[in-house]
Amino acid sequence: MKFNWNSANEIDEKVQKFCIDLEYKLRPKITYFLMAHLEKECCGDFSCFYFDVDLEKLYVTIARPTPLKFKRRIASEFDRVINQNFINELLPALQAR
Repeated sequence: MKFNWNSANEIDEKVQKFCIDLEYKLRPKITYFLMAHLEKECCGDFSCFYFDVDLEKLYVTIARPTPLKFKRRIASEFDRVINQNFINELLPALQAR
């Protein structure tokens, strides 16, 4: 699994630390999601999955290198589980930094 961090601003040391903290929170949540939806259909390590993270909007999308057959299968549920639920749970803590 690979994360692409997208920001209109320069990624300085403070933003890098924020990205690391966010990745430590996102990675297990996304892994659990993928296991629940695709474990029997794809590589067990999920190395073929790529995610774009918009640092201004705190929004995660499934990136283009991810195989289309998987992306189509999980896109709507991914948005609901990761963006609407998980990110909203994290927002107060992340914005406090």
